[in-house]
Amino acid sequence: MKFASPQSTLCRRLLTFAAPALIAAATCAAEPVLTIDADKPTHDVSPKFFGLMTEEINHSYDGGIYAELIQNRIFKDDPKAPAHWSVVQRAQSNASIALDESQQINSALTVCLKLDAQGGGGIANDGYWGIPVKPQTTYRASFFAKTDSTSAGALTVSIESNDGATVFAKAQVPKLTHEWQRYNVTLTTRGDAKPSTNNRFVISTTDTGTFWFNLVSLFPPTFNNRPNGNRIDLMQLLGEMQPNFLRLPGGNYVEGDHIDTHFKWKETLGDLAQRPGHPGCWHYRSSDGMGLLEFLEWCEDLKMEPVLAVYAGYSLRGEHVNPGPDLKPYIDEALDEIEYVTGDIRTKWGAQRAKDGHPNPFKLTYVEIGNEDGFDKSGSYEGRYVQFYDAIKAKYPKLQLISTVGGRDSLGKRFTVKQRTPDVLDEHYYRKAVEMEEDAAHYDNYDRNGPKIFVGEWATREGSPTTNLNAALGDAAWLTGMERNSDLVVLQCYAPLFVNVNRGGMQWSGDLIGYDALNSYGSPSYYTQKMFNQYLGDKVVPVKGDNIPTQTWQPPAPKDKPAPPAKELPSLFYVATRDSKTGNLYLKVVNIASTEQALHIEVKGAHVAPQGTAVVLTSARPEDTNSINEPTKIVPVTSKADGLGNSFTRTFAPYSINVLQLQTK
Repeated sequence: MKFASPQSTLCRRLLTFAAPALIAAATCAAEPVLTIDADKPTHDVSPKFFGLMTEEINHSYDGGIYAELIQNRIFKDDPKAPAHWSVVQRAQSNASIALDESQQINSALTVCLKLDAQGGGGIANDGYWGIPVKPQTTYRASFFAKTDSTSAGALTVSIESNDGATVFAKAQVPKLTHEWQRYNVTLTTRGDAKPSTNNRFVISTTDTGTFWFNLVSLFPPTFNNRPNGNRIDLMQLLGEMQPNFLRLPGGNYVEGDHIDTHFKWKETLGDLAQRPGHPGCWHYRSSDGMGLLEFLEWCEDLKMEPVLAVYAGYSLRGEHVNPGPDLKPYIDEALDEIEYVTGDIRTKWGAQRAKDGHPNPFKLTYVEIGNEDGFDKSGSYEGRYVQFYDAIKAKYPKLQLISTVGGRDSLGKRFTVKQRTPDVLDEHYYRKAVEMEEDAAHYDNYDRNGPKIFVGEWATREGSPTTNLNAALGDAAWLTGMERNSDLVVLQCYAPLFVNVNRGGMQWSGDLIGYDALNSYGSPSYYTQKMFNQYLGDKVVPVKGDNIPTQTWQPPAPKDKPAPPAKELPSLFYVATRDSKTGNLYLKVVNIASTEQALHIEVKGAHVAPQGTAVVLTSARPEDTNSINEPTKIVPVTSKADGLGNSFTRTFAPYSINVLQLQTK
């Protein structure tokens, strides 16, 4: 992208901008012009350019996309108390509940919930900030139970309001025994039930006796009707983005706080009764209901390819495994994992995948070795990477291996000396909008002879719990630079993907998609991602900008030091691609200024039809945003664009992200 120099800005007026350090969109005596060479593509767009990054943060899995409604279903969230469970008293009853480790079912289900019922009583779960009720909806409930009662030991399973006054659905278990058994019932809500979340799940009895419970589960309808599946609304939002890959199991979740709590994929397979769960990195426990196969089926459902991150011997609290013999078990673990994903049923782990219900292997192109290992102060990553590299390439030579220490000046150069150059480097960026805009040309001058780039985590962090429009403008400016360099940036994905917006559900602000137990919505950044991917050709074409208006940015002064010099930043960002099959041109223009911008556009090398399509995302104020209560306050508006051709002028609204689809011959 060629920007006008400060000297080319002939006149300027000061305005108040959303970011205090940004002053003024410029007005120029010379007309701003974009010239597009439609018949001179510079390179192909990476076919896997747009994807998703996921990890267990902000209740992204448990309490998020994983559809399970019961929180603390195996009673391990708090060793001292049955968190999220309460006792239910019925008329004339005197009941109590407590954790019990003396009635283990197996090595995974070691803690039970004990109900002492005198004259009846029950147990209730409050879900993830409520149990969602929708009309005429069928839920599947299951649990392990036994009793010492000499009577029938009958149970009533129900979904009811928190005060117990309204029962939305119920079913009966006519008899328990003295031995552990799994029970399954369905619950169907009434047609006149109003959508709500102030509800609880209850298992109760009118008998006197002692009852034990474990692995208590409640599922609403799921995407593609998978029995251990995902929330329909969240999967639909993701599907509309048309992602090409899913980075899994995601970020810090791969490595864990400690070596012993890293993602042990073998413990996430098969029957839920065999999954013990494990401590997460963000102050809550993971049920591991979202296991390795569930991640892969998530990819299958949305027609994505997995980008598999394997544990590489480093954990968040600074623990690491030294290269050499100590590392070999973790390399074997990674090789087994790759075999589980890609092996046919004649292999050990391919056969296990078939036993788990999926005989066909999954396609896998990229494997990431670790996560953010630049934080490993021991300096062990190079040795660990080389050992993983050699073992994986020996068995799977076609796999592309990703180093988690990215950047032009990092391990890529040192690996070249050892003949272990990574195929791809992973780079992460979390910034303010103005920082994204200031660095939008980041990849323009990268070495094209080195490793490719995976921008595996990035976001403009403004707005909470999800981003605001100003963040989306920063995102869009950054995306123009990545799209323009999509021969080098072969993969990129925004992070974090999800946030449960309830109080206590968020650990990281500025997220892409927000939800509570009942509803969900996309942020302005979500719609930016959707627009950029939906309108994307397969060839990048050159765009030259002349007389592009600028604005002044004053970087903040470091503590006790003078302010650095002000910088001139463009107020318009742009990129163009062409679809080689249809001939359509997609021009993206981002106007970060507080004033509208008229831009003259010249197209060479193709005949442009007079009518096309315009897609615009904008709002009156950069701090405007979407929310649970206003989920569609800022959404793209699509309209016909008239007056187009090989030479035309278009005015772009303040604070706007724009796509022009130009039909060409």
